[in-house]
Amino acid sequence: MVGAGPGRGLGIAALVVGLLGLVLGIGTVVYANSAYGTGTVPSESMSPTYTPGQRVVWEKVGGGEVRRGDVVVFSAPGRYASDGVVMQRVIAVGGDRVACCTRVGSEERVTVNGAPIEEPYVSGGDADGQHRSYDVRVPQGRLFLLGDHRADAMDSRAFPTDHGGTVPVDAVRGRVTEERKVAVALGTAVLLGAVLVLTGIGLGIGFLVVRRRKAPTVPQLPWPTRSTGS
Repeated sequence: MVGAGPGRGLGIAALVVGLLGLVLGIGTVVYANSAYGTGTVPSESMSPTYTPGQRVVWEKVGGGEVRRGDVVVFSAPGRYASDGVVMQRVIAVGGDRVACCTRVGSEERVTVNGAPIEEPYVSGGDADGQHRSYDVRVPQGRLFLLGDHRADAMDSRAFPTDHGGTVPVDAVRGRVTEERKVAVALGTAVLLGAVLVLTGIGLGIGFLVVRRRKAPTVPQLPWPTRSTGS
């Protein structure tokens, strides 16, 4: 505790600011580790949206929270012989009917519930890629996933005998988010925490300097003496 005396307010400010900085900095790091995951894109399957070697950040959410169009990471060791996560895009959710392909003008389109979907993210505008037709009714609690580079992706199309190639929602580990925005937000919070800690240290030094200043010396009065008679 900061006792009473010179600079008491400065000492209190040092404690408050320093502790606030520690809480903000450590809390941000703990939150980032619990709420987000990171990884590196290993292949061309999601290009041109995500390229090999690119670092990605995903928000740790359950599969029940993702929607059509979201890019997710999921675990499917039975399919990919790896305990790592795979990144693909959600095309259809439980109850949807997804099929390939319907020609719209000069383009082929994937349809969801009979309606052609816009997919500006697919590589070369090729929504088919493998010239492998499919027509799948997605079971409840499962997702139909495709890579953005349809000619170079081992996605739901490659496992038609396993629930139409769909993936259970509980296999989802997270939803890919904007790395730059997340990094800037978290980095700003950590930096602010560090600044507050340093400010608290500076205030603490000021407090010690003030406390160590010696008060002006007051000369002591001489002890009274008793005169002696002759």
